[in-house]
Amino acid sequence: MATGTKDFYKILGVSDKASQDEIKSAYRTLAKKYHPDVKPGDSTAADRFKGIGEAYVVLSDPVKRKQYDQMRRIPNLGFGRGRSGARGSAGDGGGGFSFEDLEGFGGLGDIFSSIFDRKPKSAGPEPSRGPAKGRSIEYMVEISFLTAVKGGKISIDVPITEECATCGGSGASPGTGTKQCTECKGVGAISFGQGGFTVNRPCPACLGRGKTPESPCKSCRGNGSVRQNRRFKITVSKAVESGGRVRLSGKGERGSQGGKPGDLIITFKVKPHDFFKRDGLNIHVTISVNLVQATLGSKMAVKTVYGKKVHLRIPPGTQGGTKLRIRGHGIQKGERVGDQIVEVDVAIPEELTDEQREAMEEFASSSGLRH
Repeated sequence: MATGTKDFYKILGVSDKASQDEIKSAYRTLAKKYHPDVKPGDSTAADRFKGIGEAYVVLSDPVKRKQYDQMRRIPNLGFGRGRSGARGSAGDGGGGFSFEDLEGFGGLGDIFSSIFDRKPKSAGPEPSRGPAKGRSIEYMVEISFLTAVKGGKISIDVPITEECATCGGSGASPGTGTKQCTECKGVGAISFGQGGFTVNRPCPACLGRGKTPESPCKSCRGNGSVRQNRRFKITVSKAVESGGRVRLSGKGERGSQGGKPGDLIITFKVKPHDFFKRDGLNIHVTISVNLVQATLGSKMAVKTVYGKKVHLRIPPGTQGGTKLRIRGHGIQKGERVGDQIVEVDVAIPEELTDEQREAMEEFASSSGLRH
């Protein structure tokens, strides 16, 4: 490799100071763009997709990322640059990187091997793949403001990858069998990368099973799984806020080879309300009164979040922007209860009748006001 060792940060298009959220976001964006399902038959896109996955495997793991960053600081390893004087691995023309290049760096070759899932030469064969836990699913649900305040139960439909019922997950049409995958030779994984830098990933041809169907199942197109909606009833706790989460254990995707299913993690997003606004356990509302009510005082019925109306006294001489407190009518959480804060908006009439104007002028004159 005349171009030197791959720079995973450049592959994902992020800075080496990027946060885990930034790395995850960059990976998702690129993976969607170059996924083989999006660009079928495009070998360039397929290679790019493999490289993106290779970079994410390392940078998404804090331990591997730390070790990788240590490697990048070693002089002459050639991250993203040409490299001279390095011993190349077989078939790379003498310009690439090999784990053997690190023999003089105090065991760094072993560290590199652990980062890239590459076993030392003396290691035995890969252990057979056993049961694996299914993937946990994160799903965002919008709930109404009043549901978030009062709590309750809601029904949601979540798209989840399920084992194909037609073929039982084998990917083969009923009555047909499977054969050894020619891509990975039945191992279920292949190595990505060049010049000695490799990462083991599930084989895309057999999806990590090590076998491919003789005749692909028509229901799942040989994948062994289908994407479908599953309905759940979710309990929303009282006083939940946007970002609040609930975990449903074992309700995620099914595990492989008898492994336990993953979890379903629901994140709530609370829709805004036209009248009520929340501040912790307090509720804020704005009511409008006319000039007479503000000047002479009044009583008004004000809605609260729990459906009850409270009669609020507007003191004489109330100014616009005045805030009045209705105690104990905010949000209840455990033994704590907030208040409802009512801001008064004084509505000034835009037009007056002749009679109203005359009365207003008389009021101004008797009060010594000028206009």
